[in-house]
Amino acid sequence: MTVHFSLVMATLGRSEEIALMLDSLETQTFKDFEVIIVDQNRDERVTEVLARKTRPFPIRHLRTPGVPGASRARNNGAKVAHGELLGFPDDDCTYPSWLLEKVLKTFAETGADIVNGRAADETGRSINGRFAEGARWTGARDVFDTLIEWVSFCRREAFEAVGGYDEDVGVGATSPWQACEAPDIVLRMLERGYRSYYDDAIYGHHPEIRIDMMDVRMQQKARGYGRGMGYVLAKHRMGALYSFNYMLRSFGGYVLSRARGQRGRAIYYLNTLKGRLEGYRDGRRAA
Repeated sequence: MTVHFSLVMATLGRSEEIALMLDSLETQTFKDFEVIIVDQNRDERVTEVLARKTRPFPIRHLRTPGVPGASRARNNGAKVAHGELLGFPDDDCTYPSWLLEKVLKTFAETGADIVNGRAADETGRSINGRFAEGARWTGARDVFDTLIEWVSFCRREAFEAVGGYDEDVGVGATSPWQACEAPDIVLRMLERGYRSYYDDAIYGHHPEIRIDMMDVRMQQKARGYGRGMGYVLAKHRMGALYSFNYMLRSFGGYVLSRARGQRGRAIYYLNTLKGRLEGYRDGRRAA
């Protein structure tokens, strides 16, 4: 069996969100895709979700209980995928009905090897990061403003040429570097000569991250995500001036939030800053 798209979804700890994502895929105007759910749960929650309803597209349920890490899960799913194009939706995102059709059209019109979009709420407003405006070819210094993991698509050839995701980077990895696995793999593709295209008219939906919360888990996430970014910046030798611009952003967010009395946001930015500095140190050692 061959399909245009293989959508590899890593999941751990979620149920209803998976059903919502599958519902959104039922509405796609382009129908030639498969879904591969890489299930890292030790229980049967995903099996129960899938049993509720027969879907009009093929779903492969790949059980890998106790094998941690989103990057490892994506690599495992890609090994059994049939699609010419690979996408890696989160288990708590949804896709507008036009998304796959627009992504396929962009691949065809541009000849790109990688097509990236952004995160948005239901109105199309960008969330969970800063994203560039417009549509354009992108290079190494654009990756942090022109992609997010779950709205990033690539040709299978490019994915396999770089050996897939770095399993030491990303959410759930056994390392401290808990984010930026997509910038890392795209940077490696670019280094191999593959071409990346970004269009802000391509976007998916996701719950908006609340950075003003004093929740300990959120603050740990901020530090882990920061470490991932710092590590990737240094690993790919992005340059001190370019890299420390991102440290300065976090410091500025901290100072501004403190001045406004937004204690939760200030702590979030401080943890992000600490994480980016720690990750950058680790990345320099690795490089």
